[in-house]
Formats: sequence, C-alpha cells, structure tokens
Amino acid sequence: MMSDRSSIARRISSLCPDRSLRYYTKTKLLTDPLYGGVLKVLNGRSEPLLDVGSGLAILSFYLRECGWMAPVKCIDYDESKVVQGNAMIKRGEYQNITLSQGDARTDLPEHSGDVTILDILQFFTLDEQKQLLRLAASRVCPGGKLIIRSGLKKKSLRFFITWCGDMLAKATFWMKAAPTHYPTAELFEKVLGDEGFKVEVSPFWGKTPFNNYLIVSTRLADPISEDQ
Repeated sequence: MMSDRSSIARRISSLCPDRSLRYYTKTKLLTDPLYGGVLKVLNGRSEPLLDVGSGLAILSFYLRECGWMAPVKCIDYDESKVVQGNAMIKRGEYQNITLSQGDARTDLPEHSGDVTILDILQFFTLDEQKQLLRLAASRVCPGGKLIIRSGLKKKSLRFFITWCGDMLAKATFWMKAAPTHYPTAELFEKVLGDEGFKVEVSPFWGKTPFNNYLIVSTRLADPISEDQ
C-alpha cells in the first residue's frame, strides 16, 4: 500500500503501454483532486463499486494503491481504453477489478453497492442524463453513495474553459464525442431526490481552471413516502 501521491502517480503511470499515456496519467494523478476526493467519500466503506465511464480504470488503481480493497466493476464505451486498461490491470497485478466495454446510455451491469459517474455526463443529452441517473440510482444499496463529478452549466469563465477542454478532448480523439448538454445542480436534486437520495452539490475544481462540481448522493435507508 502506498500513501505518497508522487509514488502512486509513478507506479500507476509506469503501467501505461506508451509514453504519451504515461505522461497523461501521471499528470492527471498529480494535479486532479478527483481521486483523493472520491477516496475520501468511500473511506471506511466496503461495498462493491461500479465505476461508470471509467476510461482506463485509473480511479480503481488509485484506490488500490491507497489500500481500498473492495471489488470494483468498471465499464467504458471506448473499446481501446478497455483493452489498454485491462493490460494495466494485469501488469499491476490488481485484484478484484474488472473492466468491460458497455454503453451507459442503454443499460448498466447488475450491481448493488456504491456507484461513480465521473466526467462523462456532458456527452449525454438531457433525456439520456436523466435515464442514466435513474439507472445508476437503482444500483446503489440502501445507505450507499452515488458519486458524480461534472461540469455544471453556468455563465462564467470557468464554464467556458471547461467547454474548451472538452472540445480539445474530442479534437485529439481522447473522447469519442463532443459535449452535448451540461447539467445543472437542479437536475441532480430533482432526479435523485425523487429516487430517495439526499443530494449534496459542492464546488470541486481544486487548483484546476474547470467548473467542476462533486455531487455526492446518499440513498436513504428508509425512503420518505409521498404521504409524509
């Protein structure tokens, strides 16, 4: 188990199959507050995790290096990332991490535990976002967490930079699609509130220029009935 951030970044990036991917992975781990933020929410929890839109499964590798050992099921739409990520799982000898190709717009794997959806919602239409949120909610166990990071639509320089970053990701073929619709905080509060979740929306850009927010939703163990 590692605890030093630089050591973790070196270890995980060394598993990448080429130099450009190693540089991207190491930079991401050193500068993005995402991984530590998710670990903080999951700390002390042992339920299985479903990571929707996981990419290479870097979050899973980070969790393992920090000693979080619950089973993780990852899915991503990009088959090339799935192939590369599985090679990294094998090279790193990570246990209880699976990574498979899947389209979150149509269905999610069977699962009961915690769920993460990180940095992908802007590539979905509004109706697809609502459908995915409901699907993900159905995979969260009572008392479980649905952890989302997303840029939120706002009139600000941060939002413009966020949009430019997503367009660059499409132009460089890192992402297969351009951004379609950025969600609002009200979307999460309405859709997940109706599914029996307590929703907390917090700014989460750290030292980055992006308009990212962390949405942590907890399924109530005893959902409030409509009559109350």
